Amino acid sequence: MKKKLLALVLAAGMVASMAACGNTNSSGSASAGNSKDTSATAESTDSDLAYVKDKGTLVVGITDFEPMDYQDENGNWIGFDADLASAFAESLGVDVEFVEIDWDNKILELDGKTIDCVWNGMTLTDEVTSSMSCTTAYCNNAQVVVVPSDVADKYQDKDSLKDLTFAVESGSAGEAQAQELGLNYTAVTAQSDALMEVAAGTSDAAIIDSLMAAAMVGEGTGYSNLTYTIGLNDEEYGVGFRKGSDLAAELNNFFKSSYADGSMEQIAEKYGVQAAVVEQK
Repeated sequence: MKKKLLALVLAAGMVASMAACGNTNSSGSASAGNSKDTSATAESTDSDLAYVKDKGTLVVGITDFEPMDYQDENGNWIGFDADLASAFAESLGVDVEFVEIDWDNKILELDGKTIDCVWNGMTLTDEVTSSMSCTTAYCNNAQVVVVPSDVADKYQDKDSLKDLTFAVESGSAGEAQAQELGLNYTAVTAQSDALMEVAAGTSDAAIIDSLMAAAMVGEGTGYSNLTYTIGLNDEEYGVGFRKGSDLAAELNNFFKSSYADGSMEQIAEKYGVQAAVVEQK
């Protein structure tokens, strides 16, 4: 009798257990199988590298910034940064997509996953390195003053700049320099817009990246009547990813290999920036 009673109790317990499992699954709670899937998804979500490979595209946030990122006559994005980004995407086995962004919103664009990285001659400022996972420096740069050629001899030191009106890219290292020096400036959307302001005479001068100045002002350029005079600082470029992203380390490894095999140097020579390339160790 006791054995029969024990058997009935065990059988009832098994039925209750099975019913509980069935109820848990039907209500949407994770079963053992679903728990494994959730864990795998979380792991994939935590890895930007896995995320980019899964969607098959590396989305690169840029601005129009020759010689780093600019469009050719067919509307294709080219430049030292653009070509490097394309090569990096190829090494990951994914496509590359370039998206023009408002430079002020670069961190919001990253965190919102509308882009996967900011690769656009980005100066490694404290703000940038505290808000993004950044690569090591791959290029040297400086902020320089651009003025009309016919008055360049008047503006050869920082003291001579105090009475000028400047155009600078909003949120840029150029704006930071203008603020630091207490200059009178107007913030515009892009560095190319700052040059247009000076060419049009609506601003006396601009502060832009030295690499851009070398490519876009002076004899043989679209701004042959402009020139750059003094350098205001020294700085370095890096690429920014979402905070904690494993893509930064992946790109560092790519930089090392492309520097070692000479492909980074070849791309730099194509755009005349080879002197600015930082050795990758």
